Parts: sequence; structure tokens; C-alpha cells
Amino acid sequence: MHAPAETSRVLVALYESLAAADAGQEGALWRLAEGGRQLDANLVRLSPGSAVGEHVESELDVLLVVVEGDGHLDDGGEPQALRPGSVAWLPRTARRALRAGPDGLAYLSVHRRRPGLRIGVRAAAVDEGGEAPCSLDRVCPECGRMAVESDARYCARCGEQLPT
Repeated sequence: MHAPAETSRVLVALYESLAAADAGQEGALWRLAEGGRQLDANLVRLSPGSAVGEHVESELDVLLVVVEGDGHLDDGGEPQALRPGSVAWLPRTARRALRAGPDGLAYLSVHRRRPGLRIGVRAAAVDEGGEAPCSLDRVCPECGRMAVESDARYCARCGEQLPT
């Protein structure tokens, strides 16, 4: 007997989610949370002048779609302008940093879901979970990713503000 097939559906209205959020609210305003999914997606807002510090994602390509505001993507070369409708591909192993412009920056990030690891099992993937933290003061409280840069203010995976 086969499990019932998932059905396609509209999950979020991005512009309405942005409008409904408090004016100063930053970080992940929405995240894909359906069970059994192969993708992760987050609607992230950075306040004016805020940044996601330089980092390297070693395992996942990320697609970033700018929804509101403006800013710059820095890959170590000339900073690239971001504005509503910009779509950026951030390949795994590439350095990247984001900085919001004077109007802030809201973007949708989409990537393959990273399976968690089970302790005591040779790197066996499980359906839910995250990476094991090795330095709690740099671990995202929402998704469990450890920031590799010491001055990071936001999680590079989900955009949530890191503990101060």
C-alpha cells in the first residue's frame, strides 16, 4: 500500500507576510515547515545596514530571491547590487556576504534540505534535526547551524538573529 501523494498548494503570500510583520522585525519571518520535504525555504528580513557576515556554505547551493528593499551581495570581488526581483545563485564552497541597503532587505532563500546527524551512528541521516553544535554561543537558536565567522549577527542558513 502506498502513502497518499502530497498535493501542491500555495504556502505563503510573501508580500502579505512582510506587511504583517512588525516594522522592526528581523530574521526569518516565514520558513517552510512541511514534514517530509526535500527543500528548505526562508523569508528573511535584514534591517537597514545590517549584514550577514562573510561565510562559506560547504554543502549546499542556495537560491536567493530579493522580495523587498535593496542591498549588495559580496563574493570577494566587486559587490553585486540586489533589488526586488534579483535572483542570485550562491554555489556551495563560494564565499558570500550580504549587506542591506538604506531601506533594508527582504529575500527568500531556498536550498536542498540538510539532513541531521544521529549521534552514535556513522553519519546516518534522519528526517528531522540539525548539525551538532560545538560552540553554543555561535549556534542559531532556530535551525541549529553554527556560525563560522566570529562576528556574525544573523544565521547564514535561515536568517535568524544569533544570540548576543
